[in-house]
Amino acid sequence: MNANITKQVVGSIGWVIGIQGTLGFAGSQFGNGPWGSPHKNTDVPTAECLALAVLGTGLAVCAEVSKEASQKGC
Repeated sequence: MNANITKQVVGSIGWVIGIQGTLGFAGSQFGNGPWGSPHKNTDVPTAECLALAVLGTGLAVCAEVSKEASQKGC
């Protein structure tokens, strides 16, 4: 049970990181500046925003796949 909660937390954090990276990248490409919250604290280049989007989404997907595998008993 505890490992399942940990996977949910990691997955949620991954989705937040992925969304913030996507917002930063989309704002840099299609808007007048990055959107989301990371650019309020530091200057995040477009490539790093894209890396955050990929990293966060990958983290969330891995947590979801791991959660499903543990529920099936693998």
